[in-house]
Amino acid sequence: MNYEQALDYIHSTYKFGSKLGLDNIRDLLRRLGDPHRQFKVLHVGGTNGKGSVTSMLTHVLFEEGYKVGMFISPYLERFTERIQVNLKEIKPEELAHITALVKEKVEEMVNEGRNHPTEFEIVTAIGFVYFAQQQVDYAVVEVGLGGRLDATNVVDPLVSVITSISYDHMDILGNTLDKIAYEKAGIIKPGRPVVTYPQPPEAMEVIRNVARQRNAQLYEVNSDGIVVHSSEIGRQSFDYTFDGETLSNIVIRLTGRHQILNAATALTALLVLGRQGITVSQRAIYDGMKRAVWPGRIEVLQHQPYVLLDGAHNATGAQALADTIKEYFADRKIILVIGVSKDKEVDAILKALCPLAESVIVTKYDGMRAMEPKELAGRVKQYTSARITVEQDSEKAMEAGLRSVKPDDVLLFTGSLYLIGEIRSFFNRHK
Repeated sequence: MNYEQALDYIHSTYKFGSKLGLDNIRDLLRRLGDPHRQFKVLHVGGTNGKGSVTSMLTHVLFEEGYKVGMFISPYLERFTERIQVNLKEIKPEELAHITALVKEKVEEMVNEGRNHPTEFEIVTAIGFVYFAQQQVDYAVVEVGLGGRLDATNVVDPLVSVITSISYDHMDILGNTLDKIAYEKAGIIKPGRPVVTYPQPPEAMEVIRNVARQRNAQLYEVNSDGIVVHSSEIGRQSFDYTFDGETLSNIVIRLTGRHQILNAATALTALLVLGRQGITVSQRAIYDGMKRAVWPGRIEVLQHQPYVLLDGAHNATGAQALADTIKEYFADRKIILVIGVSKDKEVDAILKALCPLAESVIVTKYDGMRAMEPKELAGRVKQYTSARITVEQDSEKAMEAGLRSVKPDDVLLFTGSLYLIGEIRSFFNRHK
């Protein structure tokens, strides 16, 4: 099996849907020798901010000198982004070799009358086998969907981390915040510490109850412990005090006030690890936090004019992006290029972002879930009087945006991580 054949096989299993539950993945991993039991895990769930926190934790542990795996989803440009060791993507030939091994075990399951594992279960198994083969010290594992029944929830983590909880995937996780929080809190393990981002009251109550039931020590990030010194595009600095311990002048490269709260969440998890006797020096913390990046989240591709990417795909993400635009670019004209998934909170996204734009280019990414641009344009009209143009092809939409933006303007691409991946690839190819 080569790399292309491996990807074809993995993506062909999409037809088996997204069945939540742990029986299948446990069976598959058992047949593979339970690779997830061969390394220590930090488990990161939530709605928004999972990737940023995962990146920060990985960078700090790497700076400490540990061998660190990172498992993320989705990817932006290359499938291999999803599985990394020491911040380097799995090599195509390694992915192909492990996929062949996993495929053999999947066929064994099916021949015995078991359910066929889903695409995400197969990818999770590939990641865990790779981390075991690479003999990582730690793996920072991002939840795929929800938490309680997500395939990654077979791990027994040193610490569980819950980032910002808001409305998303409501058809699967529930249509109230407390139901969604219950699914996210499913990664809390008996007797294991859990760190949580500051949550809305109804979500926090659920997390506290689950932690108490499972005798898990809960550490809540307190925004009062944060003192911001500077907040600019590409650089923010702040002090963070946790349980009497202060880390002064922490610097991060991620943009937006919400990223400071994400950073505080990561820092809390690292300090909790320290209390378990795991060496995480202040030097590693400062260096790792400063070097952590997360592509496609208020990412600056170009200055003068500013070209920004942000994969805001739900109401909370769109509002965080809108707040950032208002803070840093209040005096600039915004050209908005947007494409969304039809199963997302489309109106909430548009309501937050469209009023900021002088002009809007509506497009779509290449995927079955993408909303058709003509339909999206009709929705956009409800939230802005700006000029609206429709461009079916995302690359042509990018070209149109680049033609129309002036040196003092901002060209903003947003609405879906799938769109951001396409735009990012196109931009990198044509620099």
